[in-house]
Amino acid sequence: MKRFTALLLVLVLFPCLALSETVVTSFYPVWIMTLNLTRGLEDHVTVRNLAAPSVGCLHDYQLQTSDMKVLSGADAFVVNGAGMEAFLPEIARALPHLPVIEASEGIDLLENGDAVEILESEEEEVNSHLWLDPVRAVRMAENIAAGLVRLMPEEESVISANLQDYRSRLETLDQQLREGLEDLPRRDIVTFHEAFPYFAAAYGLHVVAVVSKEPGEVLTPAQMSVLVREIIRLGNPPLFVEPQYTDLSAQTLSRETGSSVWSLDPMVTGPEENVPFDYYETVMLQNMETLIDALSVSPGSAD
Repeated sequence: MKRFTALLLVLVLFPCLALSETVVTSFYPVWIMTLNLTRGLEDHVTVRNLAAPSVGCLHDYQLQTSDMKVLSGADAFVVNGAGMEAFLPEIARALPHLPVIEASEGIDLLENGDAVEILESEEEEVNSHLWLDPVRAVRMAENIAAGLVRLMPEEESVISANLQDYRSRLETLDQQLREGLEDLPRRDIVTFHEAFPYFAAAYGLHVVAVVSKEPGEVLTPAQMSVLVREIIRLGNPPLFVEPQYTDLSAQTLSRETGSSVWSLDPMVTGPEENVPFDYYETVMLQNMETLIDALSVSPGSAD
């Protein structure tokens, strides 16, 4: 009886001990969202990111023993879903009781293959990069918030207030992007990874071709020849690489075709410490400025 009374007294005096939760996120975009939604709960809610911020997209990510150790101590696992985390069945088998919060649940998805696929790839049929559309990002945040409330119903008021603030910021971002990209003189782009169809669809851009290959893969002379002919046929649209990957092929293509090379950030990597809560908005606005610059010059005017 004395032990029970002492425990009860500890929980009354230090309620955070009773409410301590560990939430693990799969990779950078959902980590940023979850940090925003748990803002103000840092004293008793720990948000850990499974994949290092340098990993990027998780299409081919292999779970490590250390990952399973982290997940074994988690109270919930927040994932992008839509095929991004191919390792989910493995986690379900190993940790069948771990709650999984799927950010993409119930959100309309785009299929890959709408643009010309210059090189063959094994890319999934459904495109999983839906966070790059701020409107869909709002839906993702709502799904994550709902899952967090199920996990921590006593924190519903804080999570709901955070969601309201985040939703407002993302809606403002969407309006800024719409206005900024409204009057572009050109709208065709070529990308080296099928990461931007959601962004393109949201703001009236045309991904006319995708160089579907693994980051850093060296193209054969035959593949390069195909690429050069196709890019010229498409009118020399600008080429967009991602800052996470070094792509010498893009520079070669630029020399051969005259198309300029630019960088768009899918926000799959970023700072690990002291991360600004508005990091997503900052990256997206930087992408907007890049697109304005790239699509406001005539074809063949290299950056």
